[in-house]
Amino acid sequence: MESLEEKLRKVPVLARRAFSSSARQLKNRVPEAQKLFQADNGLPVHIKGGTGDVLLYRVTMTLTITEVCLCSSVLWLQRK
Repeated sequence: MESLEEKLRKVPVLARRAFSSSARQLKNRVPEAQKLFQADNGLPVHIKGGTGDVLLYRVTMTLTITEVCLCSSVLWLQRK
């Protein structure tokens, strides 16, 4: 079993490997996203990303409206 000292000696090597430039290169996908979101297709920008964006938008709006109704009912009941 390795001692703590031996493990600590390996840390700089492992860190160097993790951040080295020999790692796989990632493709720049920003231009593709720009084309998608700048397209004039009549959709609002917050739902141009597809099904996931539409679902996230609808869940967020449902929770927001529900919370507003609940808070309003609590405040209304406190006034009575």
